[in-house]
Amino acid sequence: MTIKPLILAISLLCFSTYSVSASSELVQETKQASQDQKQHNAQRESGFKQTEQSLKAQKNALIAERKQLQKESDELSAIFSKNEKALATLEQQLHLETGSLGELFGVVRQTAKDLDSELKSSVSGAVNVEHRQLISDIVAAKSLPSMAQLTGLWQTMAQQVNASSELESTTITMINGSGHRQSINAYRLGNMALVGDDGFLQWDNKKQVATYYAQQPELMPTFAILSEMQGQQTIMMASDPSRGIMLEQLANTPTMKERLQAGGVVGKIIIGLLLIGLIISLFNGVRLFVIRQQIRKQLKQPQELGKNPLGRVLAVYDAEKQRSVEALELRLLETIVDEQQGLEKGLSMLKLLAALAPMLGLLGTVTGMIETFQVITQFGNGDPKVMAGGISMALVTTVLGLVAAMPLLLTHNILSSQAESIRTILEKQGLGLVAEQAEKIAQPNAMNMAA
Repeated sequence: MTIKPLILAISLLCFSTYSVSASSELVQETKQASQDQKQHNAQRESGFKQTEQSLKAQKNALIAERKQLQKESDELSAIFSKNEKALATLEQQLHLETGSLGELFGVVRQTAKDLDSELKSSVSGAVNVEHRQLISDIVAAKSLPSMAQLTGLWQTMAQQVNASSELESTTITMINGSGHRQSINAYRLGNMALVGDDGFLQWDNKKQVATYYAQQPELMPTFAILSEMQGQQTIMMASDPSRGIMLEQLANTPTMKERLQAGGVVGKIIIGLLLIGLIISLFNGVRLFVIRQQIRKQLKQPQELGKNPLGRVLAVYDAEKQRSVEALELRLLETIVDEQQGLEKGLSMLKLLAALAPMLGLLGTVTGMIETFQVITQFGNGDPKVMAGGISMALVTTVLGLVAAMPLLLTHNILSSQAESIRTILEKQGLGLVAEQAEKIAQPNAMNMAA
């Protein structure tokens, strides 16, 4: 019983001793950590102070720089204001000194532009023109022209005026049909045209070469003709006052063949009908003319019965002279009707063709418009060239229909008049025969009644 309390007391004493020792070590560690934290804080405070001093120094430097820049800005503003006032004064002085030179510069520049355009488009560019670069400088200038530029301007204008009245022989470069360049002799007609061996030449000022126009006008001048007329005081010749525009349009003018081709199938049918109608008209015209000549001859010699309508009518009377007046009249009427059918043979076809031609023209018009609307549906109406084919077909077929109908109607009317004239002669002769027969029958009856 005594040993256990003793052991317990010893254990408690040992634990107390250990606790005191551990507590003293913890205190020491805490003190050490506190000292370290103080040293660290002291170092951080020292760094913050140094940073604060550096920032203050930078702030002071920036403030000083700002003051310096503000001072310089004020000085520059003052200089700018001073210069602006001086510039305004100089501009006013310049305006007073130049006076109307500003308007003169505008006139000179516009004149230089017109002259520059003239030099670029006129055939006088085929001849060396001085001061060409000077004119370009005046056009591009932003300041008043100098005296040298003004002198060059009026000298160039004088050259152009003189060149417009000259017929001058010169040597130019031409592109031939095979695409090769060659030098040829040509005449310059003022500033309007160039004339070579084969007619008018188209001049390209940029490339300094000439080419013949695709189509030359009638009675065109040539180099040989102008050489022969060189010594004459007055020379009459065809020329293009538009300086080539009309000659270029001449190449775009379609020929008769191209116009007929634009009519398409309908146009060809109309032309075919016209040719058939003209052949029928020519044949009937010749036939009726021959018949009229035969009838005239028959009228002069009624006893000699010929192979013509009047001869056949007279033959009916001579065939049986003892028939009654009514029978003779009916026989003559039958013969005249037969002859009338022969005289009017082919005229009904002419009338049909004359009526059919404008209807075909209307058909071509409708067909061409349908084609035009189809093209518009596919490609739109932005480019008129894509619609030109259908419109051309519509117009050409209309014209062809009218052109075909008018001569056919005219020939039908002429031939009908001739046939009607011949029929009238036959009827008059038939009536005369009937009257003669009636007189022969009435004469014996009168004598019998008198007896």
